[in-house]
Amino acid sequence: MDDSDILTTLKLLIIGETGVGKSSLLLRFTDDTFDPEQSATIGVDFKVKTIQVDGNRAKLAIWDTAGQERFRTLTPSYYRGAQGCILVYDVCSQASFAKLDNWLNELETFSTKHDIVKMLVGNKIDKEPREVSREEGLKFARRYHMLFIEASAKTKEGVQCAFEELVEKILQTPGLWETDQRGLSIGRNDQSAAAGCGGYCSLV
Repeated sequence: MDDSDILTTLKLLIIGETGVGKSSLLLRFTDDTFDPEQSATIGVDFKVKTIQVDGNRAKLAIWDTAGQERFRTLTPSYYRGAQGCILVYDVCSQASFAKLDNWLNELETFSTKHDIVKMLVGNKIDKEPREVSREEGLKFARRYHMLFIEASAKTKEGVQCAFEELVEKILQTPGLWETDQRGLSIGRNDQSAAAGCGGYCSLV
């Protein structure tokens, strides 16, 4: 594929507790596949995908980090240079939601970009019983100035939107991604962001 019209390459991270569906979200987004027997990530996984947002093409280098404690020492270097981060919890696991503070602290500690764009994703909305309400997720996202969406890697709901909204916000953040000035317009299009997401997105 011709890369000459790619505006920029962005480094994105997916973080959160083990078992919340980070790898499943990534695979659904990059390969449009879902494996109910998805095994836990060992160390870190990496995928590349090019998407078009607001008329601009961006190549995404997406790092999927292991949630298990024993792999934590591998990850600090992966935070370096990232422009966007997706924090994932399982809406059926209050415990995974409660650990989000720890993940945010780690992001704060190791991230090299102070204005990194953060997206909170409540995954597994196809499952019952739910332990974390949408309102709780939204409240947490607002408190930490994050974008927020609920999603299901299994049914696809919200997955594409989560990545597209994150990229759109990064492209709108001056100085976060530009390596040179090419005079390209990255103005927000006139439609509300939620319109393309079936109303699932909340821009905080």
